[in-house]
Amino acid sequence: MTKIDDTVELLRELVAYPTVSADSNIAMVDNLAGWLESAGARVDIYHDETGQKANLFATIGPERNGGILLAGHTDVVPAQGDDWTNDPFEMVERDGKLYGRGTCDMKGFIAAAVAMAPVLAHAVRERPLHFSFTYDEEVGCMGAQALADTLAARGLRPGVAIIGEPTSMRVIEGHKGCCEYTTRFEGMAGHGSRPELGVNAVEYAVQYVSRLLELRRPLRARAPKESRFEPPWTTINPGSVIGGVAHNVIADRADVQWEMRPVQPADGAFVREEMRRYVHEHLLPQMQAVAPGARIVTEVIGEVDGLEPASENEARDIVMELTGANSGELVAFATEAGIFQKLGTDVVVCGPGSIEQAHKPDEYLALDQIAQCLAMLEGLAPKLAGETT
Repeated sequence: MTKIDDTVELLRELVAYPTVSADSNIAMVDNLAGWLESAGARVDIYHDETGQKANLFATIGPERNGGILLAGHTDVVPAQGDDWTNDPFEMVERDGKLYGRGTCDMKGFIAAAVAMAPVLAHAVRERPLHFSFTYDEEVGCMGAQALADTLAARGLRPGVAIIGEPTSMRVIEGHKGCCEYTTRFEGMAGHGSRPELGVNAVEYAVQYVSRLLELRRPLRARAPKESRFEPPWTTINPGSVIGGVAHNVIADRADVQWEMRPVQPADGAFVREEMRRYVHEHLLPQMQAVAPGARIVTEVIGEVDGLEPASENEARDIVMELTGANSGELVAFATEAGIFQKLGTDVVVCGPGSIEQAHKPDEYLALDQIAQCLAMLEGLAPKLAGETT
């Protein structure tokens, strides 16, 4: 069998694990551990506090700084079966495309990396090869943040990391951060005919959203002149407002689910401080004047650092050389890359499949994308054999 055949068969196995973020990924991690151990890797599995999720970190070669890391996440977004042509967790090949939940986002890269492990193992000398497969990327990069803490505690810092998110094998050297929040409003219920006697949580949630939208103007003005992002400024998106039970009842509870995607950390701090001040100087005093027990609480769902473009980036340079790209690009969507960059690792995002296929029914990965990914990974062999930094 060729490596593309091995990759396709392993991908078929991985798709069959319904690793939606709400569910366990343990069975898939155990499967990957077996494949990597057979290639000669030392495998460590780190469980979360529930015991139902786990990160896998594996190494071929010496345990030292400066290695090359191949990184991906094991979780997938939910699949709505009625909208799929086939069972989303049973991979189907049609017209040179592999259909199934997670094929491009991002089990295809994981399958290619693991299939290439035995080949790359023969090349490893002083520079180790690492594999990182994490949980809960789709809901805030929880696994990668926990793994970064683990690696820091071990004193282990990979020199180069390739995050295999679907980029159509384009070289991505930067992306925005992603901060997701749920702000909860607790007011006081009452009859809709006397709104002044209650505290309408939906009403205050709407005012909160209005203030978020007002911040879009100063955020545009804060955009760095040299920003290459599209759009070049930090964005805010109110995703949903949920609250109330009936037309004639004063809503005592409401939730605002919202996100921002900072182009620079200072913008995130600016938005958080502005909203904190607005809550404590305006909204809460009005609410508590009627109901002293009224509350507004913001829950952090996830705060993921962006990937900052760097003038010196060995990961970008290696992948540009291997793919033939002339330059690195920037994207708006977020990945785990910034988490590894904070460790002091040079990071690039490059993987098979299109982000346009991710999170949709009939998600697919084209076979020619797998072939391109395998060629890139094969090109790492000289780097593992000849470079020791």
